[in-house]
Amino acid sequence: MLQPGSAAPEFDLPGVLSAQSDDERYRLSEELSTKPALLNFYMFDFHPACTENMCDLHDLAWFELDTDIGVFGISTDSVFSHREFAKREGLEYPLLTDSDGTVADAYGVLYDEVRGHKRIAKRAVFLVDSTQAVRYSWCADDPSRQPDWAEIKAAIEDVKSD
Repeated sequence: MLQPGSAAPEFDLPGVLSAQSDDERYRLSEELSTKPALLNFYMFDFHPACTENMCDLHDLAWFELDTDIGVFGISTDSVFSHREFAKREGLEYPLLTDSDGTVADAYGVLYDEVRGHKRIAKRAVFLVDSTQAVRYSWCADDPSRQPDWAEIKAAIEDVKSD
C-alpha cells in the first residue's frame, strides 16, 4: 500500500457520476488541478460491506457541502453496475471502473483472488493533494472493516489548510 509522502499513480478511468449520467473519463491529474481528491477503493458494487462503506461516505454530508475536495469510488465493477449501484444507493460522486485492477495494483491494494474473483480492489482510502502526493492512506484486508471517517476528515482539513 502506498504510504503518505508517496507519489500517487496517475489514472484515466471510465466512470459515472450518477444513475442518469453518461460514461465519462476521469483523470487524477485533472481533478488535482482544482482540488485534492479522496480515493475510496472498494471490492464490489452491492456487496453488503461495500454498500455500507459507500453509503457511509455519501451520508457524511460534509463531502457534499465541501466543494474543495473531490471524491471518487473505485472498483473493478463495470460502469453499468456502477450506474445501477449509484441509483439504488443515491450516490452523488463518481464511481470509476478499474476493470483490470491496474490502478488498485499501482496503489498496492489489489487482491489477486477473492472467492473465485480475480484482481479485486481491497477496501482502501487515499487522500491525494494538489502535488499528487499521498497525504493519508488506509487499507483493510477484512472487507467488513470501515475506515475512521473522523481521522479522514482531519486529514482533509490539514490538506486544505496548506
